[in-house]
Amino acid sequence: APLAYAPRVVAAPVAKAVVAAPVAAEYDPNPQYSFGYDVQDALTGDSKSQVESRNGDLVQGSYSLVDPDGTRRTVDYTADALNGFNAVVRREPLVAAPAVAKIAAPVAVASAPVARVAAALPAAAPIARVAAPIAYSAPIVK
Repeated sequence: APLAYAPRVVAAPVAKAVVAAPVAAEYDPNPQYSFGYDVQDALTGDSKSQVESRNGDLVQGSYSLVDPDGTRRTVDYTADALNGFNAVVRREPLVAAPAVAKIAAPVAVASAPVARVAAALPAAAPIARVAAPIAYSAPIVK
């Protein structure tokens, strides 16, 4: 006689939902902080700084950095609930522009044809890159 096969069904335990009571968030009606940093890396030329402070809803700060064109950009800013965010940007050159030398004599023009070099130029050596240490100033604490 053929054997009857009935699969055995096992009920999995039912997971109970855990409902946590809402946690009351701490609210500071007058938040205050001050911080600042300064980076001056002579190896890479990286130069930047920032200071900021908050007293209640008023935030005041300033940051500066050296742009690729050699000027220092300084941004002074304030933010509050009434006026929103306001910034004043200043740009100052770090070095004086070099004077252009005047050419006293005309440039000589070669009259003979220039010989072309058929040999391949040697390959340039790879450039080694080294991560430079960064110096940080201590935080400003009021």
